Amino acid sequence: MKPYPTPHIDASPEDFAPVVLMPGDPLRAKYIAENFLTDPVLVNNVRGVQGYTGSYRGSPVSVMASGMGMPSMGIYSYELYNFFGVEAIIRVGSAGGMQERVRLRDIIMGQGTCTDSAFAHTFQLPGAFAPLASYCLLEHCVDAAKAAGFSYHVGNLLSSDIFYHEDPDSAARWSKMGVLAVEMEAAALYMNAARAGKHALALCTVSDHLLTGEATTAQERQTSFTDMMHLALDTAAAFLG
Repeated sequence: MKPYPTPHIDASPEDFAPVVLMPGDPLRAKYIAENFLTDPVLVNNVRGVQGYTGSYRGSPVSVMASGMGMPSMGIYSYELYNFFGVEAIIRVGSAGGMQERVRLRDIIMGQGTCTDSAFAHTFQLPGAFAPLASYCLLEHCVDAAKAAGFSYHVGNLLSSDIFYHEDPDSAARWSKMGVLAVEMEAAALYMNAARAGKHALALCTVSDHLLTGEATTAQERQTSFTDMMHLALDTAAAFLG
């Protein structure tokens, strides 16, 4: 029996490109497809989670939302890696800055991820796992960012299960350990990629700042983080090239 379609993705493996960009927001996926891909085709719309496949500079690329949080990212990335033949997933999301040198709208490349999630427990490891990005994707991404002159940082993200935290000092403690920004999906993506022997990278634009209180609007997060979108697509094209 074929493992597809799944309860979450109504498609076949040939509907997806080897590389998938994954924003959290379905509307951001739609925006990327309509504004950056050539001849995008809607390949999934289960639960309103749009997935599109088109091309970018002659390379096949897909884009599909992950939803919010590690459980949702865990489902979609697992299915794409294990059932639909996807080789690499690049998260294109937003994050809250946690260091003074990190500014609003800077791009964070998640070299690794810390987490307060119990997601790793499913792998029954006899210790703590350190979720890391795919080095080849990270290298392509750094090269593309340098060539484009984008403002970026490479380092640790915090993937948190908690948006409204009861502990007011939690962010400060992570910041003291050099964590650049907080988001909610990358650790699950990196763990699923590691287990499947596939590639993953999280790119996040700083949408708000925990130290300065600066913030962008929901509309800006959906449509204006175009440097990150270009960077992810250039990384995908380099990976496929």
